Amino acid sequence: MTRTATAALLGGLLLSASLSPAQPGGSGGGDPLEWQALEPPVLGRHVQLTPRERFLRAGEQYFNADATWVIFQAIPVPPAGVRPDAHYSMYVAEVMYGDDGDLVGLGEPVLISPPGSANTCGWFHPLRPWEVMFGSTLVPPAEHSGPGYQRGEGRYVWQFPSEMEVVTRVVPEIWRAMHPGQAEPAWEAHQLAAAPIFERPGYDAECSWSADGRFVLYANVDDEKSARLGKPDADIYVYDTRTGRHTPIVVADGYDGGPFFSPDGGWICYRSDRRGDNELQLFVGELDFDDDGAPAGLKREIALSDNAYVNWAPFWHPSMGFIVYASSEVGHHNYEVFAVQFAPDTPLKDLWRVRITHADGFDGLPAFSANGRHMLWVAQRGPLAEGEQRASSQIWGAAFDAGALLRLGAERAPGDDRPRTLPSE
Repeated sequence: MTRTATAALLGGLLLSASLSPAQPGGSGGGDPLEWQALEPPVLGRHVQLTPRERFLRAGEQYFNADATWVIFQAIPVPPAGVRPDAHYSMYVAEVMYGDDGDLVGLGEPVLISPPGSANTCGWFHPLRPWEVMFGSTLVPPAEHSGPGYQRGEGRYVWQFPSEMEVVTRVVPEIWRAMHPGQAEPAWEAHQLAAAPIFERPGYDAECSWSADGRFVLYANVDDEKSARLGKPDADIYVYDTRTGRHTPIVVADGYDGGPFFSPDGGWICYRSDRRGDNELQLFVGELDFDDDGAPAGLKREIALSDNAYVNWAPFWHPSMGFIVYASSEVGHHNYEVFAVQFAPDTPLKDLWRVRITHADGFDGLPAFSANGRHMLWVAQRGPLAEGEQRASSQIWGAAFDAGALLRLGAERAPGDDRPRTLPSE
């Protein structure tokens, strides 16, 4: 049975597909935003990586450890006369670079999820990148409406299919690309089919590995808490692949999800409906470890936002100097990507924030390459398809200049909580 969260939440699924059409100017009116002039010098050399000719929409994309592959979810364009898939499928694709090292495109996408299943939150194993992990129902969900983030009648709706499991599988195409000319392993049938890495009742997804591949962060919907609160309540757990133990990490009332380990493995970032006010706020938690090196809980939790907006999809920059995220601060018609300083001993009011994207339509779900040179995100800024009134949600990439962002953040005056925006040049 599918659970429905009537709160501003959302797992790592693509919300942009269900947002209302973008208004000119990015704030409900005015002239269109000229992102080509507004986003440099932080973002530059933009490229649309997934074409509308291939996918109705695509997104929630992440690099592997050396940024040679991406994993993403998408709905393919169906043949003429055929209805499009009801749910997102999961894909991987090789990343193409130009001679100057800039992103230029993706190779042929490889479908890796079972037919008819609903899928979300893909991730690469850090040491064996041909092994991938994602959330999947494996079979068509019991209800037609699969997991997704929707806004209507002033409320946010997030679906939590109870069939959703954290699954893994081997993708031979990745192994072959990384081992040219070598004899391929004799894969077992169970390695080539998506299968749960563990099984427990209810929705499990929003998963990511630790840098050594031992631990899996994920979100689980707690049935008892959900019944008590009157809406689905997700908590964050760590699964130890060595011992098989599941350890609760964040279990406060209200949705907690979308967690990622920090680059040094000592922290996690996540989003939370902690206040129960139908908005999402950003948090980081410093992990406490047991004698075996396994996360045992949090030493402390720090809020990185406290406002009246939906803030979600946080992701660490490899420097750990800041976190990028999507926010409704400009308006629900035009989510944008922001950065917020990570300085755990600095009061929230003194942290700098900088707006990164400046385009009409949705921009969100940002993610970096491990070296921080490139940022991927989902945007509605490409060419319109015939008959469509707004651009589709597709994956975009750009060169990222962290130094430019830090200089912009340093200009922020103490006590000024307005987001710094990039000057037009």
